Amino acid sequence: MTESLTLFLSRDAAARSVGADAVAQRLQQLAQQHGTTLDLVRTGSRGMLWLEPLMEIERDGVRHGFGPLGPDDVETLFEQDFADDHPLALGPVEAMSWMQAQTRLLYRRCGVIDPLDLDGFERMGGLAGLRVAIAQSATDTIEAVTASGLRGRGGAGFPAGIKWKTAAEAPADQKYICCNADEGDSGTFADRMLIEGDPGLLIEGMVIAGLAVGATQGFIYLRSEYPDAIATMRAAIAAWEERGWLGDDILGSGKRFHLTLRRGAGSYVCGEESAMLESLEGKRGQVRVKPPIPAISGLFGKPTIVNNVLTLASVPDILAHGAAAYQALGNERSRGTQAFQLAGNVKRGGLFEAPFGLSLRELIETHGGGTLTGRPIRAVQVGGPLGAYLPASMLDLPLEYEAFAAAGAMLGHGGIVVFDDTVDMARQAEFAMEFCAEESCGKCTPCRIGSVRGAETLAKVRRGEDVEANLALVEELCTVLTDGSLCAMGGLTPMPVMSAIRHFREDFKSEPLQVDETVVG
Repeated sequence: MTESLTLFLSRDAAARSVGADAVAQRLQQLAQQHGTTLDLVRTGSRGMLWLEPLMEIERDGVRHGFGPLGPDDVETLFEQDFADDHPLALGPVEAMSWMQAQTRLLYRRCGVIDPLDLDGFERMGGLAGLRVAIAQSATDTIEAVTASGLRGRGGAGFPAGIKWKTAAEAPADQKYICCNADEGDSGTFADRMLIEGDPGLLIEGMVIAGLAVGATQGFIYLRSEYPDAIATMRAAIAAWEERGWLGDDILGSGKRFHLTLRRGAGSYVCGEESAMLESLEGKRGQVRVKPPIPAISGLFGKPTIVNNVLTLASVPDILAHGAAAYQALGNERSRGTQAFQLAGNVKRGGLFEAPFGLSLRELIETHGGGTLTGRPIRAVQVGGPLGAYLPASMLDLPLEYEAFAAAGAMLGHGGIVVFDDTVDMARQAEFAMEFCAEESCGKCTPCRIGSVRGAETLAKVRRGEDVEANLALVEELCTVLTDGSLCAMGGLTPMPVMSAIRHFREDFKSEPLQVDETVVG
């Protein structure tokens, strides 16, 4: 055993949830017993969540992985001197098929450096985009973002450059940059992983946005269910301020930008931009009537840019390497890369960053390994709890905005939840209405009342009560929700409901279900 040892172990919340801290403690104990000086670098995650806790050791400039590790595995690692023939050895991490198939722009530092290592951040390309933004005009920065084809990664897919240009041209004595990190969709964790693994990338993107539109104050609205991400981001902001990368004199340029983190209160609807702004102002999280749009009248009535984490995090690369390089990735109007998140009944769940255009089948079957149960895939929900349910026959659909819209679906935040052939799609449709009823802010009648009635009616369908008439009523309710709701909460709830009915009609049975009426208590 060598006298000194440098190891890398994920401290991502997903890794910690399966015992990464216990592995770290055991590594420290055994290093001490072997008389080895251990430098244990806690990194973000590589995105291979089925292999967490994942530990790496560097040999001749190449990182070799071991995982998934438990505390009891650590002793054999020391005994075998971390050899590549260890039963849990994965070989060179970058050579693994999961890594080789990706184009890692946003996540290239995640799993590689300590998230709070500012020197490591800069060595691996950090600040390059910010230095370009400082050196050029705000107009040039906005033009670069526009030319890149970057679209909002929060779900709507609105061109970021147009939003920035609108806010930049709006006259005001104060403007704001707001990052919507209220990642509430089921099966999504891309924002959390980026903030926990490379918070500096998001900060850099927000500073660039501030310089571009003339904003001197930024807010990150981060959900309370992410305590690790909150702690990491607060520490990163403080470190940036101490280094002079944030504050009144950014990188000695004389330009100013301040950043504050605000913790959300657990409301799903605050993922909608205007409800988030209401919450930031200390009010109840309810959607606003539009117009005006936030870029003209947003936070405290001032011009405000509201972008998702991945949208803002994409900007530094666009400036550092040019709009054309970013434009070269993807298809049609879906440009750059997307962080696809594989969850649900899938063998290899995790985060996979790739240009738009690969198919659902390639992502789920080739990279995800198919279902964890080994049973056939029956349905895939893309885009969170308000996304459409797609049948196995549509797995060749390319992952891009226009293709999904044409198929009556949405790509959303890139969350993908897989179901095998045991799923009850009528129950999934009922759940969608129940979810809307639970999370509705209550401001508009179609969402507040329609979702409750929808859940009640679908429950009748599942009991076999006048199925055809009740399904017709559900369809009418969905039309009202789509046309009359103020925001996507009610407006998109019909998407999972109607897609389930359309693609899985056989689950909406005409005969009564056998319901267990046993009272427990």
